[in-house]
Amino acid sequence: MFGRIARRYDLANHLLSGGCDFWWRHRASEIVRQWQPRRLLDLATGSGDLALAIARKLPATEITAADFSTEMLAVARAKGLTNTVLADALQLPFDGASFDAVTVAFGLRNMKDWSAALREMRRVLASEGHLLVLDFSIPRRPFSSFYRFYLHRCLPWLAGVVTGEKEAYDYLGASIEKFPSGQAMTVLLEANGFRSATATPLTGGVATIYVAR
Repeated sequence: MFGRIARRYDLANHLLSGGCDFWWRHRASEIVRQWQPRRLLDLATGSGDLALAIARKLPATEITAADFSTEMLAVARAKGLTNTVLADALQLPFDGASFDAVTVAFGLRNMKDWSAALREMRRVLASEGHLLVLDFSIPRRPFSSFYRFYLHRCLPWLAGVVTGEKEAYDYLGASIEKFPSGQAMTVLLEANGFRSATATPLTGGVATIYVAR
């Protein structure tokens, strides 16, 4: 599914989020900039936009961009990412404590086993390393009703026009509904080897940034 939408993935993201995805990645990259990691893994990098945003702010940081989709990685490389790795997030091909920071934007939600993926991220992080997860969430009422109407009725149709793959965006809405958010996500993080987990809602709660040590 991700391979089929790779060519028009960025365009769909920008249009369907009303450009908010630029702001979300800016906020995430600003947080990472404060950490000043020497080695960073951007997991489920997709077309590479978050990794590139971080690279612009931390040019000395060694960034490894990993994804399980060859088509997505090809798009990321065409945009300037050089250190890309084809990898399964549930069985990463890296030694323990290989990175000072791990980021994953809109990717954890798509992984088969969230807990197993988080434990792998914990394994490859150095002691006192940082994790940042950026993903969609369901905003609170009264905005939630409008958002769900857009998510399930409008967005798949619009995405189908842009990408030709309406089914991929039917899946998007279902995956957002099932994904833990807010306190549920901070509990999940701390149950899988992380501490000091916090959640910061963005754009009224449409997306949330989670950070942990």
